[in-house]
Amino acid sequence: QVQVVESGGGLVQAGGSLRLSCAGSGRAVIYTMAWFRQAPGKEREFVAAIIRGGDDIYYADSVKGRFTISRDYAKNTVYLQMNSLKPEDTAVYYCAAARLRAGIADREYDYWGQGTQVTVSS
Repeated sequence: QVQVVESGGGLVQAGGSLRLSCAGSGRAVIYTMAWFRQAPGKEREFVAAIIRGGDDIYYADSVKGRFTISRDYAKNTVYLQMNSLKPEDTAVYYCAAARLRAGIADREYDYWGQGTQVTVSS
């Protein structure tokens, strides 16, 4: 069993930055870690993913050039650095982990965190 716990959300003004962290624990080897988000009244959407080894990284078009995903294997932690935040980035951000190579579909992920709220004010 694997547990993932997010932290780092909060309230920030438009144009500001936040860094989210996701700490994983458990015995399973995690191949893919990702971030998704869900805004009020909307479906959960893919944000970014990083494949074990860091060679493959994917971003949603809406965050390319502003968000950066990274992974610290020693700490079993994945980060999401969010810069130039916009009000439309406001959402609950979820960390997800997969035992296999995974992509942008949430059904590909095996473990989910509880989410952390990010609010961007205009």
